[in-house]
Amino acid sequence: MDTYIPRRLAVAAVASAFALIGTACSAAESATPGSAGSTPDVVEKPASSPAADPTAEPERGPYTISFGGDVHFEGVLRTRLNANPRTALGPIAKVLGAADLAMVNLETAITTGGTPAPGKQYTFRAPASALTALRAAGVDVASMANNHGMDYMQSGLTDTLAAIKRSKFPVVGIGRNADEAYKPWRTTVNGNRVAIIGATQVLDSEFIQAWTATDRQGGLASAKNEARLLQEVRRARRNSDTVIVHLHWGTELQKCPNEAQRALAPKLVAAGADVVVGGHAHILLGSGYLGKGYVNYGMGNFVFYNWGPETGRTGVLTLTINGRRVLKDRWTPATIQGGVPVPVTGTSGQQALASWKSLRGCTGLTPRPS
Repeated sequence: MDTYIPRRLAVAAVASAFALIGTACSAAESATPGSAGSTPDVVEKPASSPAADPTAEPERGPYTISFGGDVHFEGVLRTRLNANPRTALGPIAKVLGAADLAMVNLETAITTGGTPAPGKQYTFRAPASALTALRAAGVDVASMANNHGMDYMQSGLTDTLAAIKRSKFPVVGIGRNADEAYKPWRTTVNGNRVAIIGATQVLDSEFIQAWTATDRQGGLASAKNEARLLQEVRRARRNSDTVIVHLHWGTELQKCPNEAQRALAPKLVAAGADVVVGGHAHILLGSGYLGKGYVNYGMGNFVFYNWGPETGRTGVLTLTINGRRVLKDRWTPATIQGGVPVPVTGTSGQQALASWKSLRGCTGLTPRPS
């Protein structure tokens, strides 16, 4: 599997490499993500320092990962994207960029051509600059396993995969075949080997066969093939410190998880998933612990072309993780304004946070691990 080091960790990784060879360069020691320290022309290793073990694994420490909900670039958002992809996600970029990792659900085909899925009421597509917009906003990986990822059918899929390849932007849940679609994205953060798998539990019945990735057909990773999804989770568990499953699941506008969600979540945790996060319902659903695993049943809309009193409530879920342990969850409430999430602060923010916590009531999840 490919390993990708997020840009926020690039400088820290360089500093760590200097430390392993015993550098005394104080500028490198004080460097932080996003800044680079200067180094002298000659760096001498102190005579008293023991030789570093080149085979030693890095010490593991906590890291943060932030999740946003459903993203596309239709309507007013296309105007923003065309004007400047680097600012298309608006002020929420500061929240996403502050985490070690950030992830969203990219709910659109990446194509400017193709044929819309026949008979489908809503079809979404966006140019390849959508990937530029995500990266510029601090997003490190996206899932395209959802009920809009192949809105422009196989020709749109071909364009999508080509755009992903050109951009080198990590995307899960989609591929030229099942192996690619279910393949986890892997990275290492603060010594933690992280694997992220994307899959969808939601597909229009008439497109299940055409959109599902198989050994001979490109498409999406389907959670309807439960055995394959669980197999991939168990496989990722064997050589990962943290396993995350990102799902498209739930019932539109239903505030509590449906039976399919409640049935799948414990199976994923039992198979080795430490975090299960997803969305689809267009509204927020509850989050909490399922045993020692952490589950989010609905991230809601995030960067979306229409919004209302309920569908416009959104936010960023940030988890602090060390290995298999989710140490803390934090919710940054926001509301969709002009298609993009704008953080809510003050009294309104406190009320939004309390409302988000109350959503756990119908989920069977707990505020702490058990």
